[in-house]
Amino acid sequence: MSDDHESIFDGLTGGDSAQWAFGTDFEDPLAGVDTTVPDGVGSAELAAYCLMLGDDALVMSQRLTEWCSRAPDLEEDIALANVALDLLGQARLLLARAAAADPGVVPALPEGSPVPPEDALAFFRDAGQFRNVWLAEVANGDFAHVVVRLLLFSTARLALLERLSASADTVLAAVAAKGVKEVAYHRDWAGRWFLTLAQGTEESRRRLDAALGELWPLLAELVTAHPVELALARSGVAVEAGALRADVDAVLDQVLTVSDVPRPALEDRPDEDRPDEDRPGGGRDGVHTPALAGLLADMQSVARAHPAGRW
Repeated sequence: MSDDHESIFDGLTGGDSAQWAFGTDFEDPLAGVDTTVPDGVGSAELAAYCLMLGDDALVMSQRLTEWCSRAPDLEEDIALANVALDLLGQARLLLARAAAADPGVVPALPEGSPVPPEDALAFFRDAGQFRNVWLAEVANGDFAHVVVRLLLFSTARLALLERLSASADTVLAAVAAKGVKEVAYHRDWAGRWFLTLAQGTEESRRRLDAALGELWPLLAELVTAHPVELALARSGVAVEAGALRADVDAVLDQVLTVSDVPRPALEDRPDEDRPDEDRPGGGRDGVHTPALAGLLADMQSVARAHPAGRW
């Protein structure tokens, strides 16, 4: 160790230990971007829509990170990690857009906390404040489960992003245009593995069929219009989810046909996954399965334990 440094870390930080582990602030992801809300569009509605799309990506990303070191081989392990990172990047931009549109959606934090708005939205909201669909949050199963979930999720999200790239909101249009290339890879990766498992062994086909039976009903939430989407679609900002159904069906039908897998019926969610029956709505309205609370407990634990920490 050099006499100039009391710690080996001093040489890496220039003697300022505050920059080691803490203090490595990220720049505002929307710096230099025009975040003006389009004329005739409500700030609260735009923020709500961005939370829907951002929460979908954030929660799905978290579920995929749980596969790190657990995939069948290193190549697929890295592929799933990269998909998770793509979605995390989309989530960061969308949550930042939500905060820029309506700062009132950002949770209150201790005075002087260095947490940026998008991090506050990710780490300091409770489950009932999240707006993601149930498909993104249900607990992981086996490898067939992650393949089916990603195929359904990415097929619907790609159809959405392709349309959203023409949004009247310049931020959403830019995020969507970038996301199209990423999610196209996600869909193709899942489609190839779907075919492989379907045409593989009896066991791989059994597991695929089981995952498809469990997750297919949850696709409905991604292709069903929500009032927030309908209102913003009229102003050219959002995409009405119901308009995605035909394109999503066409892609999934192609995958199912090539894989020789019968098409399940698009029906209501299974009763065993349904939250309290006296609570209306679904994930878009803040009504979630018990799985989300457990996911958030893991994801948010460090940030909540150190709300004034500089990362």
